[in-house]
Amino acid sequence: MNAELCKKALEKVGNPNVLINLVSRRVRQLNSGGGGMNRPLIADATNLGMADVALREIIEEKIGWDLPEPVELTRPLPKKRKKH
Repeated sequence: MNAELCKKALEKVGNPNVLINLVSRRVRQLNSGGGGMNRPLIADATNLGMADVALREIIEEKIGWDLPEPVELTRPLPKKRKKH
């Protein structure tokens, strides 16, 4: 993977863990063959590895992602015992 592309893509995504997941999922899609989403979405993909293609797609905003809204977790209240 090209380090320069990684830096630019990380600026777009913001979270390195999300970037890794995006790139790995897209590489799997590109390697699976077939048509549709399995083709590179960038104009010039010659002499690039699949990870570099995925990074350029992220940089050029050809693919998108949504992060879920954070949900605040609460502990369940303990059940009250009945007195006998």
